[in-house]
Amino acid sequence: MNTLPSTELVSHRPYLLRFALRKLRDPMLAEDAVHDVFEAVFSGRATFGGRSALRSWLTAVLKHKIVDSLRRLDHHASLDEGGADGEAGFGHDVACPRPRPDEVAEQRQALAHALAGIERLPETLREAMRLRVLEDGDTADVCRALGISEENLFVRVHRARKQLLS
Repeated sequence: MNTLPSTELVSHRPYLLRFALRKLRDPMLAEDAVHDVFEAVFSGRATFGGRSALRSWLTAVLKHKIVDSLRRLDHHASLDEGGADGEAGFGHDVACPRPRPDEVAEQRQALAHALAGIERLPETLREAMRLRVLEDGDTADVCRALGISEENLFVRVHRARKQLLS
């Protein structure tokens, strides 16, 4: 890497800083990560082989530094420590991405109610809803299957939704 002038490396700094800021959402951490990239390059711990564009390589090194930063943060975070608002940790939510059993039951009940409502619609509206909304059919294909125009399909779907909401 010593063959590249430092001015060429530093010219990529604003881009790297914006990239790090988007990922870390903290100006100080972003600045530290970019600094770590240049430190690694200048100390010889990271060497540019020329197999890619310099910016791409610097971005790859930065990605590793960002991961290292996040690991350090998570290593020091404790679920026992209270946040500013008394919640666990310092801004990290600890939640399961899956819905709770009561939410699943509510969703199933709402779906059953909606499907029953669709079944009660007049046949022309029910078929438009089934093909276009439930089966996510292409507008042109649904129009051909029902033998109607696009405008008529949109009117039918609108009327069906309106009836379902009333």
